[in-house]
Amino acid sequence: MTIDDFNALTKGDATELVASCADVPAWAADVAEARPFVDAEALHAYADERAAAWSDEQVSAALADHPRIGEKHEGEGASAEHSQREQAGVDPQDSEVQRRLAEGNAAYEARFDRIYLVRAAGRSAEEILALLEARLTNDPATELRVTAGQLREIAALRLRGLVAGRRSAPTLSTRHWGDRQPGSPSPSPAPTRPTSPRRPPTPTAGCASTYRSE
Repeated sequence: MTIDDFNALTKGDATELVASCADVPAWAADVAEARPFVDAEALHAYADERAAAWSDEQVSAALADHPRIGEKHEGEGASAEHSQREQAGVDPQDSEVQRRLAEGNAAYEARFDRIYLVRAAGRSAEEILALLEARLTNDPATELRVTAGQLREIAALRLRGLVAGRRSAPTLSTRHWGDRQPGSPSPSPAPTRPTSPRRPPTPTAGCASTYRSE
């Protein structure tokens, strides 16, 4: 949708749309409340800035809306659709990949007591597995910061996928009269003076023989 479409949503619908990108209710409500945005980039910049303030508790709570890598989202709706697209690089029919992911997920959860979250969009199963193995060596505090960063990356990509268009092209009236406040009446164009029918000039003395009417 365009930024105009997003700005025009009800607050409830806008909040729900943003929350599908990351289940952080306060952040989603904050972004919805900050409308209208002048363009999509302003929206994304604001959302990124506010996401940087997520607490550890908010990050941990948001993980409940994400399935394990290699597994299907149990819910329905926008978040489940996002997850399915993002894990397109993981083949559910590849038994070896599924085995390694199951073992890696189990080892990660035993060490950090939460699911392994990674920005899967654009990554192959081998890349996801390599990152999992590398992150198992992190200490808990470092890994929580990495997880928060991955959650912000996922949220940013999802929101950009949902709201990426430009504003609608201005109409002739807004190009002519400039910006107006929403709801204000359009100014009327200046009246034009009616023109008189063209009349032939009156011939002057000495010129009658040379004048010819059209």
